[in-house]
This record gives sequence, C-alpha cells and structure tokens, in this order.
Amino acid sequence: MGKLKTNKAARKRFKITKTGKVMFRHQYAAHLKLNKNKRRQRRQAEPGILIGKAAKKIKFMLGAA
Repeated sequence: MGKLKTNKAARKRFKITKTGKVMFRHQYAAHLKLNKNKRRQRRQAEPGILIGKAAKKIKFMLGAA
C-alpha cells in the first residue's frame, strides 16, 4: 500500500505541536481592525487549539495520525 499524501490546504493552515495538539490561526484577524475592539483583536492574535474529532481529522490530513 502506498503512502498517504499530505493535504496542502491543511498544511498551510494548521500546525501540530510537540505534544500533539493542533494549532490554528483565528479568522477575521488580518484586516479591518478599526471596527474590532481591542479585546477581540487580542483574542484573535493568539493561536487557537483544535480539540475532539476535528483535531483528529486534521491530524489525518497532515499525516500525523
């Protein structure tokens, strides 16, 4: 059986940490920041952690499952 290919779209958007967690960047954080309050901007600046079945699915797409 051949090797699984890495999903290129997932590779650009997610990162696996050393402990196996799936990190992602929050959406709507890049531009039009004047309309967003400071608290929201701070929360969106820090990376999010994916959990549950979604994380399992992404790990499979990245070949880390």
